[in-house]
Amino acid sequence: MDHDFATLLNDIATLRAALIIAQARANEAEAEAAVAKAQKSDAEALVARQRLQIEKLRREIYGPRSERTQRLLDQMELQLEELEAAATEDEIQAEKTTAKTTTVAAFTRNRPARKPFPEHLPRERVVVPGPSACTCCGGARLSRLGEDVTETLEVIPRQWKVIQHVREKFTCRDCETISQAPAPFHVTPRGWAGPNLLAMIAFEKFGQHQPLNRQAERYAKEGVPISPSTLADQMGAICTVVEPILRRIEAHVFAAERLHGDDTTVPVLARGKTDIGRSWVYVRDDRPFGGPAPPAAVFYYSRDRGGAHPQGHLAAYAGVLQADAYGGYTKLYEPDRKPGLIIQAACWAHARRKFFVLADLAQNARRKARGNTPVFVSPMALAAVRKIDALFDIERDINGHAAADRLAVRRKLSMKLVAELEIWMRQERAKLSRHDDLAKAMDYMLKRWAAFTRFLDDGRVCLTNNAAERALRGIALGRRAWLFAGSDRGGQQAAMMYSLIVTAKMNDIDPQAWLADVLGRIAEHSARKLDELLPWVWKAQKQHQAA
Repeated sequence: MDHDFATLLNDIATLRAALIIAQARANEAEAEAAVAKAQKSDAEALVARQRLQIEKLRREIYGPRSERTQRLLDQMELQLEELEAAATEDEIQAEKTTAKTTTVAAFTRNRPARKPFPEHLPRERVVVPGPSACTCCGGARLSRLGEDVTETLEVIPRQWKVIQHVREKFTCRDCETISQAPAPFHVTPRGWAGPNLLAMIAFEKFGQHQPLNRQAERYAKEGVPISPSTLADQMGAICTVVEPILRRIEAHVFAAERLHGDDTTVPVLARGKTDIGRSWVYVRDDRPFGGPAPPAAVFYYSRDRGGAHPQGHLAAYAGVLQADAYGGYTKLYEPDRKPGLIIQAACWAHARRKFFVLADLAQNARRKARGNTPVFVSPMALAAVRKIDALFDIERDINGHAAADRLAVRRKLSMKLVAELEIWMRQERAKLSRHDDLAKAMDYMLKRWAAFTRFLDDGRVCLTNNAAERALRGIALGRRAWLFAGSDRGGQQAAMMYSLIVTAKMNDIDPQAWLADVLGRIAEHSARKLDELLPWVWKAQKQHQAA
């Protein structure tokens, strides 16, 4: 045996062949492992994608559970993004390893069909010259048969330019008077920035939550140094220019028969600390009852949450106000109020949320999975949630219908459920201590039962105040980026710009494009025709021009 081993060592060809075989087997093993890893990553991404779709469908069918549901969907989307990226990375690695073998098949992920690129994008044709001779026989008698087009989406980095307006001077040979065309108008006094640049700065700050100092850093990297103080100066000028548009949006909002109202916190820089200011929003959205008026929102800022602020905002308003149970609204609901009565309509989503916290099975399961002690899940709270969900099921079917049709369905289907819910809550409430959390949730509704049942008498009233909460979502997200407002004046400017941007989004138009067009036209626009620059009118004009 030692002789055979010595012979084998001296036989270089045999050793080389054995090494090639061993390398091939190692490549095959590596390729199989890479393919298995890619398949596992693809399966995990597929499961995550399907779970996300199921949760979205469940939310659409059964209605929103609470803000926690939206946060859960956001987390699932983030997890899906990471799994998709990992699956693609493993797929590419598997392709590299299987290319070294001839026995292991490559793995290709099944991706959803990609939508074609938008037609409005410009196309740049790069023609690859065809062969001058046949690749088979070498013949030169070729005839064009057609072409195959492979499209690649590309982006051109942002380009900066300086526009020079040249005004020639002329002198009169008779009277020696110098004549010259007037200087072009800038959006802001003594301005230097064009309307597109100003719209980008404003939308980046208030629409994309990018503070001016971060914008200045990015512009400097692009070769255009602009100090944050200069950008701030332009923002102040923008607010002055667009104020007439804001006043028309404000008038449109408070002309509504029904309003949504809400507020959220806004940290404000103070000496050595930050104070907690408030941002108030009032939303006009007649779409749930088929109203023809376009949606709009108006924001206000205050340093505190005193009741005088909403009372001042709504001093000239009369109609239905959908809001939470904040005590600052109480004086607005007085029967002898001037100039007219404001009718309170409560939000069932707020009431449901208090029961849902006590019946959150998902949170309890997560606590148990983490090894924490499970909290007590109240059967009565779970029953209350199901009873309220039955009302939401009815509302989804009549959303967007005329007010009269909504009212008829509510009196036919919802009125009985509401009466049963009231009887059940009053019976169960009598058995509970006043310190019980479930009793507090019931008292929140029973003490305001007339406001909660307002939707049974008015088809315009919505079951929830979600329209106002959606309008405030941008501020809630942006707080993590801009941290605080620099001053009260900064909070007022932010409220003004949020009013414009949120209104544009509610009318399904690009806020930056609309702002750029408004800033470019408003100086020469007739004051009597200023309504033509409102977002919904502007959108209709653009659609007409495109048609």
